[in-house]
Amino acid sequence: MIYNYYYNKSGDASWRNNLVYTSLVNESQTVFVKWYHNDTEYHNGKNQVVDPELMDEKWNRELKYLKLMHGAYSSLVPKILDIDEKHRKIYLEIDGPDFWQRSLDGKCTFDAVLPDWQEQMIDIVKAHKKLGLHKYSMHPSSYFVVNGRLKSINYFFTYHKDEPFVSVKDVESHIHVDRQFKMRNVIPFAWDSKQSWETMDDLCWESFRSNYPDDFIDKVKCIK
Repeated sequence: MIYNYYYNKSGDASWRNNLVYTSLVNESQTVFVKWYHNDTEYHNGKNQVVDPELMDEKWNRELKYLKLMHGAYSSLVPKILDIDEKHRKIYLEIDGPDFWQRSLDGKCTFDAVLPDWQEQMIDIVKAHKKLGLHKYSMHPSSYFVVNGRLKSINYFFTYHKDEPFVSVKDVESHIHVDRQFKMRNVIPFAWDSKQSWETMDDLCWESFRSNYPDDFIDKVKCIK
């Protein structure tokens, strides 16, 4: 099977689908591959996670928490087709482009792509909370739609509630510079100060107000 780089696109513009790993997809867009490889060509020289140890950490978090979700809430994540631990690749079953790309392709709202997307995304966030997870890769490209159901991906930026707290500075290498700018505009504390996971949750969602409707952000921030 042939796999090509997977990009998000709008008009003539295209950009990498993920800042950490290298995104691949087969020609029929039925298999998505998360390749934890620092590929300069794919990242166009703008590689953000260049430390091998940090890449190892992201890979290990992806494995641990994607598997946890797959075991506890298999309907909320894509089916895992294969895991190649030697080459650090995870093969996931999909059905076309990601949730965000579908709205870009159709030049339409998320409601037009999936009328009940808000309820489905809230169910995913509630599942994370029940497992004690705090997931911060919540961009609309972090979901695929398979048979009318949202499937959550990108668990490399996920922490368990019992882990030591971190600061934004500790994780800024895998936050896009544009989102860092948005966060600095709403952050009520020092960039290098460690905060509770709940505080980081609120900051995360506030930074996504330009990606999701305000009413959704307000609802999802109430989930504890």
